[in-house]
Amino acid sequence: MDNGPREIRLRGRLVNGLYTEAMLLADEARAYFDHAGRADRETLEPLQRVTLSCESLKITTRLMHVLAWLLTERAIEIGQIKEGEASAAGRRLGEASATDNRTLDGLPSQAIALIEASQDVYARVLRLTNEQPESETVPSPALSLLGRLERAF
Repeated sequence: MDNGPREIRLRGRLVNGLYTEAMLLADEARAYFDHAGRADRETLEPLQRVTLSCESLKITTRLMHVLAWLLTERAIEIGQIKEGEASAAGRRLGEASATDNRTLDGLPSQAIALIEASQDVYARVLRLTNEQPESETVPSPALSLLGRLERAF
C-alpha cells in the first residue's frame, strides 16, 4: 500500500468526515433520547422500554468508541502523538455490541434509524482500522548518502 502524501491526505479527509458524521449522530441521538425518545418510551410495553434503554446505551458506546479512535487518528495526523503510541490497547477501536434485528421489532422508527446509523458508522470505522497502512520506515536521506559514501571509499 502506498503511504504517499496523497494517501495520507485522503485518509485525513476520510477521518475528518467520519468524525463530523459521528458527532452529528451523537448529537441527534442525545436530542432524541432527551426529548422525543422519552415520549416514545412511554408508549412501549415494559420489556420494550428496557430494550430501548439498552439500545440507547449501545448507540452511545458505539459512537464514543468511534469518536475516541477518530480523535486518535487526528492526533497522529497533526503530530500530537506517534503512530507507535496509537497502537496501544487503550487507543484501539473498542468493541461494541451489535444489535440483533429481532430486537428492533416494536421500537420507534426514529430509534431504529439511530441504531442502524450507529452500527453503520461503527462498521465503516472498523473496516478503516483493518485497512490501516503498515508503518514503513523511510530511510533517512542523510543516512543513505553516508552509506553510499562509505561504499564508494
